[in-house]
Amino acid sequence: MVDYPDTRRCDVAEDLHGRTIADPYRWLEDPDSTETRDWVDRQNAFTSERLTALPERAWFTSLMNRIIRRPRAGVPSKRGGRYYVSRNDGSQDQDQIFVADTLQELRAGGRLILDPNTLSADGTTSIRGFQASKDGRYLSYQVSEGGSDWVDFKLLDPATGETDDDAAIQTKFGSATWLPDNASYLYPAVPHEGRADGSQAGQVKTGVLALHRVGRPESEDEVIVDVRDDYTQGFVFGEVSADHRYLVSYLVEGTENSNRLWVYRIDTDQGRSTLSEPIKLIDTAYAQFEFVRSVGSKITLFTDHQADRGRVVQVDLDAFERTGELVLEELIAESSDAVLAVTAAGDELIMIRLADAAPTITRYGLDGADRGAVDVEGGSITGLWAEAGEDEWFIGMSTVTSPTRAYRIGSGGGAVEPLDDLVPAGAAFDPPAYTQVRRRARSADGTEVPYFLITPGADAEPTGPRPTLLYGYGGFNIPVEADYRPMWSGWLAAGGVIAIANLRGGGEYGTAWYDGGRLANKQNVFDDFIAVGDHLVSSGVTSHDQLAIHGRSNGGLLVGATMTQRPDLAAVALPGVGVLDLLRFHKFTAGAAWTSDYGNPDDPDDFTIALAYSPLHNVAPADYPATLIMTGDHDDRVVPLHSHKFAATVQAAQQGSAPILTRIETQTGHGMGKPLALVAAENADLLAFAAHYTGLQVPPAEH
Repeated sequence: MVDYPDTRRCDVAEDLHGRTIADPYRWLEDPDSTETRDWVDRQNAFTSERLTALPERAWFTSLMNRIIRRPRAGVPSKRGGRYYVSRNDGSQDQDQIFVADTLQELRAGGRLILDPNTLSADGTTSIRGFQASKDGRYLSYQVSEGGSDWVDFKLLDPATGETDDDAAIQTKFGSATWLPDNASYLYPAVPHEGRADGSQAGQVKTGVLALHRVGRPESEDEVIVDVRDDYTQGFVFGEVSADHRYLVSYLVEGTENSNRLWVYRIDTDQGRSTLSEPIKLIDTAYAQFEFVRSVGSKITLFTDHQADRGRVVQVDLDAFERTGELVLEELIAESSDAVLAVTAAGDELIMIRLADAAPTITRYGLDGADRGAVDVEGGSITGLWAEAGEDEWFIGMSTVTSPTRAYRIGSGGGAVEPLDDLVPAGAAFDPPAYTQVRRRARSADGTEVPYFLITPGADAEPTGPRPTLLYGYGGFNIPVEADYRPMWSGWLAAGGVIAIANLRGGGEYGTAWYDGGRLANKQNVFDDFIAVGDHLVSSGVTSHDQLAIHGRSNGGLLVGATMTQRPDLAAVALPGVGVLDLLRFHKFTAGAAWTSDYGNPDDPDDFTIALAYSPLHNVAPADYPATLIMTGDHDDRVVPLHSHKFAATVQAAQQGSAPILTRIETQTGHGMGKPLALVAAENADLLAFAAHYTGLQVPPAEH
């Protein structure tokens, strides 16, 4: 038995809907208390000692640094008449942003305009996004410290690189939407007291859509949309049509897959953009509606209304204002494949679908006529920039072992041009060859559950049993594809097999597939994952003693629920930044937004459903797999208390000899903006731990 660091138990318990629920580690919910900090230090020291002793760690550390440090570039965008792209030659902890007046200049190198590596000594300050005014005079960018979702708005002149001393706006989940006057922008303003630094665990309240005039103080910002009385955890976002005639505003409750949609006409008064009263095109959230483009009074929308896998429709705004009747004219009908995205490019509509979780791209005329497919290779789309009226658009594709490869596509003709020269020179990495096939398992209720099976070696037949890493997510209508993750290359290079599961709750197969894995149906997600794990064993790919399960965020919940329901399924469990306390998740940061998938624990029926699978509340004395729980002390999305309480609970309940470890990074958040050095170290530890306890043999470390 492992002698774990001591964790104090307290007598906290409360009556919830007639049930007494003990919470002996509630004191770990306070991230700033002296006792919690001491516990984190002791757990990290305990974990570090055991990870350092793993013989596989040195090999994976060397390998993951080579993989993480390979040169890369993002997908170009065209903003305010200039071209922008992110780049990293592998020597920088954070990607740099380059700008140029022409695409040729950008491909030749361009000019460095934003370098987040200069913003902090430890490389933990990152840039979350940037937006140029229509005339290119201003560039707004958002700065995150320590991986926090809170960002500070900054302003600079892209022609000179000089910063502008504008209002010190801080908000969450927001960016700037520039208005046509080029001197004002809209942003989601989320209320907070004082300066947020990412360690706050308090519940985030519903914000407003605010209008900021450059050069004016934040106190003068005008509230455009206010839904604070309508939503428990609401979000409001805006976008301006390419013809500058309309502001389209989305009003949504949390992470619901449905929204209200209001349209404002944009006018000009004495050089300033002004907005009309809202035209409440969709004022009841009964389906998903997304703006695509406008032509005169005709508004093109993507929707899943009366189309489980999505379709494109058109609305006459003038007619709606006259009659109040919403008439949806169908342009592109629903097909057998789920729509991932629809965007305007030049005088076309670009539709991205998922054909059995693999992306396809099709061009359409504005009348909905099919103009043919766009031939680009890859298992996942990593970025897309397109705009109505432009003569070109850009897309990025990845594979399991190769990060973004960018392409330029000519509007109207679909000619494809790779932009490989965007990637800077640096230390190359030759990714391992692999073979990818589709397999299907059968879940507890008989539903077929597809998954990608990825085996090391070109044209290799799966032979086993071999150590296998099974990954899943299954939530929030987010599709899981055969995409690039650095750890895939590391595991394949060591000779391991990968399985990527397409679980209900995801967005691979339309709204019904999503609905089949949320709320009262959430248990289906865990049953699907368990079915894939059992299928890998029964088909000879692996054995229970050679299987590792992994997931992050909602996928961390997936792993936590799976290991508590089936502790015999896998030898290793790797829950990262997971939602693990399903009775209190809604009380912290933006957790109340997730009731779309998990229900509201304050509701008796939702409480009963959540209690049945909540990982924290289903831990019982058992022989649990070797477990490495990962979180960050500045994770203000899924706060670290989930991982802390779960780690303490499983450590106390472990009846076997496999270790239960928790790895808590400091000055990092949910994962975004993490320095390359920390990404490499985390991946190396995760893979070394998985290899050691699944029996994956790695070569000796090179010295």
